[in-house]
Amino acid sequence: MQKLYKMIQRVASSSSTVLIQGESGTGKELIARAIHEQSSRRDQPLIPVNCGAIPEDLLESELFGHVRGAFTGAAHTRTGRFELANNGTLFLDEIGDMSPKLQVKMLRVLQEKVVEPVGAVKTVKVDVRVIAATHKNLEKEVAENRFREDLFYRLNVVPIHVPPLRERGNDIPLLVDYFLEKFIGNQGDKQVIIGPEILDMFLSYRWPGNVRELENLIERLTVLSDGEVEREDLPEKILHGSPDYSAAENPSVVVPEFGNIVANLGEGVDFNHEVDSFENQLILSALDSTGWNKNKAAQLLNLNRTTLVEKIKKKGLERMEG
Repeated sequence: MQKLYKMIQRVASSSSTVLIQGESGTGKELIARAIHEQSSRRDQPLIPVNCGAIPEDLLESELFGHVRGAFTGAAHTRTGRFELANNGTLFLDEIGDMSPKLQVKMLRVLQEKVVEPVGAVKTVKVDVRVIAATHKNLEKEVAENRFREDLFYRLNVVPIHVPPLRERGNDIPLLVDYFLEKFIGNQGDKQVIIGPEILDMFLSYRWPGNVRELENLIERLTVLSDGEVEREDLPEKILHGSPDYSAAENPSVVVPEFGNIVANLGEGVDFNHEVDSFENQLILSALDSTGWNKNKAAQLLNLNRTTLVEKIKKKGLERMEG
């Protein structure tokens, strides 16, 4: 991590394109912000775009803008993110999910420093520093013809690899203290203490969701705990040991136990309550196992992403995302 910090300082002084690679939840956007804030462009905007969260037919317009009447529904001319970031920095998150069609246009922007809004006949010159990020191995994507080789080399001028949290054990106590201070600061005189036993469990866990997963857990503990955190306050997956690396690469939903419900049928149960509780646990399990990546969680649950997002909001689970 010390090498990473020094790299950020060196890179910030230039306008070279940066490619940040690392697993989901490792803090790639934070690194992009650190580079921008230490650069000569810090007084200009940093504009983030999540290429994996915007449908292909809308992403082109988001990036390059469009003129009035360019397509059905284009009632007004819209400025794209490249123009909004002019003289500043554009952060392209999850660029590995960008379609081949847009990859071609992206290559032209990086080469010629001009953008062409959808439906326009004139190009617009821009001065933008591009920082791209992805959780995918782009060299592998290039080898399998899913990502353009020429675009990869345009982006990979200054490569930065962010190590996963499981390789940064010394950072965990520092991050725990930081997140405790962050979340308890909003709750008056409340105290939440994480003792040596609990911290040892954190150190032995592999954190497939990385820093984001740790942050979500600390927020949850500050909401649900008062005083010293006990073993029973922790998720089952941390109590019962760390998942192996293959599980982190191919997350799965841990199906909640319902044996107790069956055992108590003789006493009667609230059917709707139990079904709702079971559904909540399924959703939280999918989100936790994917580091709160809603796209991946929806795939695990065989749901549309919009359906999952609606359920999270309706059930009030979004507060646990952090």
